[in-house]
Amino acid sequence: MEPPHEPYRPHVEVSRRRPWVVGVSGASGTPYAASVLRALLSAGEAVDLVVSRASRLTLLDETGISFRDAHWREDLGRWLARGADGTPDAFEPGVDVADVRHWAAGDLAAGPSSGSYDVKGMLIVPASTACVAGVALGLSKDLLQRSASVTLKERRPLVVAVREAPLSGQTLRHLVALDEAGAVVVPASPAFYAGATHIQDLVDFVAGRVLDAAGVPHKLYRRWEGELRGGTGDA
Repeated sequence: MEPPHEPYRPHVEVSRRRPWVVGVSGASGTPYAASVLRALLSAGEAVDLVVSRASRLTLLDETGISFRDAHWREDLGRWLARGADGTPDAFEPGVDVADVRHWAAGDLAAGPSSGSYDVKGMLIVPASTACVAGVALGLSKDLLQRSASVTLKERRPLVVAVREAPLSGQTLRHLVALDEAGAVVVPASPAFYAGATHIQDLVDFVAGRVLDAAGVPHKLYRRWEGELRGGTGDA
């Protein structure tokens, strides 16, 4: 006698972690990335981090920190503790990086390379013109570009903080293409109405605008309230 037929029951895996993907390209501006990462973690957000090969050279040049795959958590902790003015331990105690997952830039089988990998969206900060071109053209030459392409095709939020001056016509066309594809382009252009008195204030303003575009709450800068303050910076 044959055993009774068991009905098909699909295996459904419930995942509670839903991170933001943060891509760091080789453009100058690693303090912008650090500020965004600190604010995301302070807001209780999970982060999947993709640091491009070129950005590791920029990070080394701007901070003296080597970002190593085998020691990425230690290196990330040093990076996030560093102030925009170069102060090594400006943010103490250290930022908790327990809810950060690092993916190597060459790992095209990583989670964020697939649309079925559940994320809230992606922030590219800073974004180089080469990165902008690669994403606009859908090249997917590394995990950063592939993750951005997946973000666009899945209609998830993509914020691109481009850092370059001046901008060529070709780059402007690429930025228009990204805008038309649904991305939000945020130039890394600090404003001064928030009463900046330190280089960190200018960096945090740009980081705050990136997070505004993504809909992530933060307290990185003082918002405009429609009242002139006479350049005093007083709240």
